[in-house]
Amino acid sequence: MFTGIISKTAKVKNVKHASGGLSLEISNSLKKIKIGESISVNGVCSTVKKIGKNVIFEYMPETLRLSNLDSLQKDDTVNIEQSLKFGDNLDGHIMLGHVDGAGKIVSIKKEGNSSVFEIEIPAQNFRKYLAYKGSVAVEGISLTVAKVLKNSFIVKIIPHTLRNTNLKYKKKGDIVNLEFDILAKYANANKK
Repeated sequence: MFTGIISKTAKVKNVKHASGGLSLEISNSLKKIKIGESISVNGVCSTVKKIGKNVIFEYMPETLRLSNLDSLQKDDTVNIEQSLKFGDNLDGHIMLGHVDGAGKIVSIKKEGNSSVFEIEIPAQNFRKYLAYKGSVAVEGISLTVAKVLKNSFIVKIIPHTLRNTNLKYKKKGDIVNLEFDILAKYANANKK
């Protein structure tokens, strides 16, 4: 599990498409990681395959279908977070790293010192998981929903978050990974 409080960003060093999957190599800016450990990469729970100067992960087609990882290129910046350990503070919200889909950035505007992102909902059935002042993960970042619209939602990004995540590089039309709040999913699990 993760909290959505991004500890670091990393540069993509290599991307290889092979056997219907993807191998992703990023710079190693994490401390004390081991093979088999789960790391959130842009919100996707990723298993460490190899460690050295860089860290290598591999992904299956299902993950690539639901996320933006397939579009990553060398020198792109990714958000990374190590998994939650017992005794850690839960500063964001509970996230599994099971990305629900990818949404398109409809607009980015300034509002005082914040940046206001409007993000398209990838499928209408996800709208029920969004609530005003509820939680949503965008690129693995725990954010608060400022407004729910018919086909999109709005989040407002404080300067610290913008400076310390890959959102500072995003622009209108970019695709971002989304994970909707697990509590909202369970609350709506068997509703028709």
